[in-house]
Amino acid sequence: MVHSRCRGATRGRLAGLGVASLVFACLAAVPAVTMAAGPHSCSGTLKKPGVLAGTYPTGVVISGACEVNAGPVRVEGTLTLKPDSVLVAAFGRNHRTHKGGSSLTVTGNVDVGKGATLVLGCNPKSSPCVDDNQHQPKLTSRGAISGNVKATSPLGILIHTSRIGGSVTENGGGGGVNCTPAGVFKQLIKSPVFSTVEDSTVYGSISVSNLKTCWLGFARVHVIGDLKVTGNKVADPDAIEILSNAVHKNLACQGNSQVWDSAEANSMSMALYPRVPQPNTVDGKRSGQCVLASPATMGGPSGPGPF
Repeated sequence: MVHSRCRGATRGRLAGLGVASLVFACLAAVPAVTMAAGPHSCSGTLKKPGVLAGTYPTGVVISGACEVNAGPVRVEGTLTLKPDSVLVAAFGRNHRTHKGGSSLTVTGNVDVGKGATLVLGCNPKSSPCVDDNQHQPKLTSRGAISGNVKATSPLGILIHTSRIGGSVTENGGGGGVNCTPAGVFKQLIKSPVFSTVEDSTVYGSISVSNLKTCWLGFARVHVIGDLKVTGNKVADPDAIEILSNAVHKNLACQGNSQVWDSAEANSMSMALYPRVPQPNTVDGKRSGQCVLASPATMGGPSGPGPF
């Protein structure tokens, strides 16, 4: 359709202009095209982190350290954590209004870069919220990711009480085969470096490979696809824990330093034994290190039940 200002010009002051002048006048009347806005950038430090709040219609890029503690956050599109960045979405309260809670929803994918850390979700039973009473926790923050979570050589990813519409993939990274606290784990979480997926639903598959860290665990996760744990090396003798998960397809474990389908009876003790079995439900096939139950006694055989 011809622009309205151009249509009227031929009947008025532009009637006596030549063709070239008329064309120029018409082009000049067309408004300039507005470029689409890029993703929102959030940055900060561990001592003074940036804060996400509200809705971001064109995605978000995290550089430095940022938090989700000012109410529900919705990211439409991709959430990107640049190398060595930190995003903590594990606050139970809204610290801006002091009413209601905080949570993170992403309608697209989450990409976690080298050395970066993602902390998503929290609950009173397995992972208290950062702002909760750690001795008597009551708060919960639920994460929701419509797409995939892909972490390439991150420091760690911690997913609790969340729904992942796609798959979770973590390849490489970690803090090394040691239990020395580092980065955000030292300053905020107060623990050695680790990765985990717990108390969540993953509608795709989970694959964690080539990770070198202190501890790795999967607990009470509903996995619609496969759970693959391959080539991971950990310093904690009580890891890698794969406990009470429901896997609809296959459970595959190969080349890991060790795997357990049981937890120590006394979590406050340094002793590995005695242990409490927490076997997994697998609709498909178990393979590799995750076929028979982990040993019930030191040096004992695997089995007799399934992993």
